[in-house]
Amino acid sequence: MCESHPLLAFFMNAADSRFPPVDGRVTVLPPLPGGLECSVAFTGHAVIATAMTKQAVHAQSPDGFGGSLSPDFLRHLAGPKGWIDVTDATLTARGIGGPPQLAELPDADDHPRVRHARWLRTNVQVYGDERGLITLADGLAGRRELSIELHRTEDSSRGHGRSLLTDALSLVPEGEPVFAAVSPGNARSLRAFLACGFTPIGSEVLLRPERG
Repeated sequence: MCESHPLLAFFMNAADSRFPPVDGRVTVLPPLPGGLECSVAFTGHAVIATAMTKQAVHAQSPDGFGGSLSPDFLRHLAGPKGWIDVTDATLTARGIGGPPQLAELPDADDHPRVRHARWLRTNVQVYGDERGLITLADGLAGRRELSIELHRTEDSSRGHGRSLLTDALSLVPEGEPVFAAVSPGNARSLRAFLACGFTPIGSEVLLRPERG
């Protein structure tokens, strides 16, 4: 997903606290590169990137008040055998720049977090240290996207997530938006992102459809 997509403007605007109208409507955009599609929910407005026609989407009566993320609608988008990812909270923060606080990890290709990132994103870079690893990549709609995974140690809950995220923001130029998709059920991770200045702007689901 290295090329910009019309959905990127929605994310960049949201990073500046400029959101779609709270009108309950659904905006339908073209599909994402690489065979991916998505349903993104902002407050009172949804944006769906899909190869389906607008008529086919609206025939299912999704709405901007949560209906665009309903299981039945997502299954309709993906088709009977298509892949549907989990629903994530969409968060954003600003890079702090300065000297990089994390070293690049060139030998982490076999790590599950890195394999997952490469399956969905492009230009994946991996950084980290004894606390865990960070991936930076061109993600959904071409946005700059960050993910984190701590190494499993006895003291891995002692602020390592927050300190690693803070250091990761040094990898992003000062003032540049960076985004993260975090499972709401992963409360520890969500608290770490919020404590490091990330702001919720919506929610999202990625899909890899398989239609007849």
